[in-house]
Amino acid sequence: MTSGRSALTALHLFLVWATMAVTVPTLGFGLLLTAWGGGAGAAVPVLALGLPLAVGLLATAGIPVRAVVPQCDSVPQRLGWAVMVFVLGTLGVLAGLAAHGGDVDLGSAGTRFALTGVPYVVAAALFVPSRWVRLGAVAVLAAAVAYGGFVGPAQFQQRRHDAEVARYREHAELLYLGAAPAGMQVSRAEAGPACFSVEYRPVRQDEAAYADLNVRSTLSPAPRCPELVEKDVSCTVDAHGTMRMVRTFPGGRAVTLTRHLQGAEAEVTSQTLGEPALRRLLDTLHPLSGTELAQLMREKKIDRRL
Repeated sequence: MTSGRSALTALHLFLVWATMAVTVPTLGFGLLLTAWGGGAGAAVPVLALGLPLAVGLLATAGIPVRAVVPQCDSVPQRLGWAVMVFVLGTLGVLAGLAAHGGDVDLGSAGTRFALTGVPYVVAAALFVPSRWVRLGAVAVLAAAVAYGGFVGPAQFQQRRHDAEVARYREHAELLYLGAAPAGMQVSRAEAGPACFSVEYRPVRQDEAAYADLNVRSTLSPAPRCPELVEKDVSCTVDAHGTMRMVRTFPGGRAVTLTRHLQGAEAEVTSQTLGEPALRRLLDTLHPLSGTELAQLMREKKIDRRL
């Protein structure tokens, strides 16, 4: 392709893009307004007027390349070419709208307006008798399919995941997790503005055991036993600052251990586990890592409390 034909082809494709980048959004906006005000029937006249106008403008954009594109040599051929470009390009626009409706990011409003004309440029390029122009059109089409079908959805999922992680970490000072006691696993976790709670339950469904962890904000310097306790409750604080509270009841007892962390207070309690197991749970407390949070989210074991 000579430099003169290359310049004509570039001008032709630019005119197609500029024409449709203005015409299609205008036509779509007009259809939306008329359908909103008068129903679907009111949009029919706008559609009947807009479609021939769009095809006519496309045919006009094909005039400069009458000597380059064989389908634009005569008026009837040019109209047929314009119809084909309009149909193929509109299919591309509809595919883009479907991808955008599926939460694929297509940029700002200005970018989306500019992208409106691209499917028509690709369709017009397929009619240019140049192998390189057609290969370029196929490459653009392949890139659009890859982005709309794979890259865009993956990016959206990643952005949604990052936003969800950020919401969970709004109060990162409360996010602590301990190693599950033997034979148990994390069953459920809940993050709130003032508390992070974790439920540990047996791995086997036929076993009955539990342990609960609650990490909450605290203003006191160290755990202290209440001045007044019920007669079936005993409370002590050891030399390491861990408060031990035992509530006895017919058939068993509930053990609660409370320890201060950095800017938070952790409490573990159970009616089925002994004190050594609860102390091991406290001793293994550590800030919730990104990997652990991702696993809880993936297994749908964590929720947010508003």
